[in-house]
Amino acid sequence: MRRLGRTTTGLAALAVLSLTASGCVTVHGERAIVPSATENEAAQALAAFTEAYNKADKAYDPALDAAHVTGALGAINQAGLKARQVNFPNGNPNHAPLELTDARFVIPKKAGWPRWFVADTDSNRDRDGGAQDSRWLLVFVRTGADAGWRAAYLTILSPQQIPPFKTDEDGYAEPVAPDSAALAVAPRNLSEEYASYMQSGKPDHFKAGPHTSVWRAVRAKGANVLGTSTQYIDQPLDTGDFAPLGLLTQDGSGFVFFSVRNFERQTAAKGVRLKVVPDVKALLTGEVKSSLTKERVSNLAVVVPPGNGGEPGQVVEVRGRLTGLTAAQGE
Repeated sequence: MRRLGRTTTGLAALAVLSLTASGCVTVHGERAIVPSATENEAAQALAAFTEAYNKADKAYDPALDAAHVTGALGAINQAGLKARQVNFPNGNPNHAPLELTDARFVIPKKAGWPRWFVADTDSNRDRDGGAQDSRWLLVFVRTGADAGWRAAYLTILSPQQIPPFKTDEDGYAEPVAPDSAALAVAPRNLSEEYASYMQSGKPDHFKAGPHTSVWRAVRAKGANVLGTSTQYIDQPLDTGDFAPLGLLTQDGSGFVFFSVRNFERQTAAKGVRLKVVPDVKALLTGEVKSSLTKERVSNLAVVVPPGNGGEPGQVVEVRGRLTGLTAAQGE
């Protein structure tokens, strides 16, 4: 795990995002197994993201950080800023700059594109050292030599929830291939299987917890409120910028980031008026007469145990989930 000291001045000095190729890349870089980034590149990417994020949050303008986000985080971030821009056209009245310090960079070695790394950081949004202590894990992705680094996933975890990653003698991490047979569930299958689990409870190898059994129970409880009925549809979101990314941990498990999309459709009985809150109204298309469909995107971080021939007790543990409204449709 690569580490920088806790300092905001260091981040400020690295505010310009480098678009040059890694110094480790050779003429045959697409085939060679090389570090996805240098530590300096990773620090620059984190600093550039933080600067752009703060500008966008202060102005509530999605254009100001659009070049620094992608995938699930990009969908959530851009839709959230768009909604707040409608509701607060003069900007964020409560803006407080985000600070990401104590950066620990987990940089895998791999061949080809995309290249990516994880920035394990301390934010100024928590209370250090106590029950509310947390770390922000940002996954940065770069799709080609001429592309910039963009943050595709964000997961906020307690320090105890972050596993120790397997590294080589130079401190570089080992990525998990999307189709890896070394894990109980291949990363490329996680989005589809999680969407299926949220719909039906099957497959049942997801560990009970707030992002699995509890979330299903909350949805079931709200499915039939007097005067309305609610249906949920969950869909995999696992290609392109939403592809899963995973790292091998020291115990042989996989720590995987992936995405899923869900729809919540509320239908009102005759004479019942559906409530539309401001953030939903800001993203609304159509007119809410008898139904309202909300579309959300989630990015998740899970621990997948090693594969052992399908033995009972193998469970995927969802450690974190970030969910945001991305669209709404009235009918």
